[in-house]
Amino acid sequence: MIADAFSPVNILEQGAQMAKGEQSRMSSICGALAVADLVKTSLGPKGMDKILQSSDRAGNVSVTNDGATILKSVLIDNPAAKVLIEISKVQDDEVGDGTTSVCVLAGEFLRQAQELIEKKMHPQTVVAGYRLARDAAMASLEKAGIDHGDDAEAFRADLINIAKTTLSSKVLSQDKELFAEIAVSAVLSQGQHQSRPDPDHQASGRHAQGLVP
Repeated sequence: MIADAFSPVNILEQGAQMAKGEQSRMSSICGALAVADLVKTSLGPKGMDKILQSSDRAGNVSVTNDGATILKSVLIDNPAAKVLIEISKVQDDEVGDGTTSVCVLAGEFLRQAQELIEKKMHPQTVVAGYRLARDAAMASLEKAGIDHGDDAEAFRADLINIAKTTLSSKVLSQDKELFAEIAVSAVLSQGQHQSRPDPDHQASGRHAQGLVP
């Protein structure tokens, strides 16, 4: 009776497999790499579109090269791949662009980490090395950065170049110069409108102070 009470209990479903240690780690990395490779071919101005078909009875088909749309449509049970998809969702919510880029970048980090782990390097050592590389990259970017905040023409040119880069992988890529000008003009005019003082508010303030009869 006592031996039966302390015997191991199987909590896994029938047909389920248990992985731990090195096998579990490599399985997670391979799943994340599969997701990164899935969206890699849709990156950039020469990226290819993906044909997505829903799993319901309707079987709706859509064609897109948007990384966020592709990743939202993928059914994943790999934990590391789910983290990669969550990274893409956060990028989409916070920035609104770069979902494919951040997924591919994280996938390449994992690919290099896989090679180091296969050489018997401890995962914490790999993480420490990535953090050192991050600090060095941030310092290099800060050193190379140029501030054009005081030069209106140079600042506008920088915004136009950023807009062109963003539009290079979109449907509007052939007319990116025109739409970049439109977008930058709209953003700058909105900024000037917000920084311009409200004359009605100023007048009410003067009335309150008794400066205007």
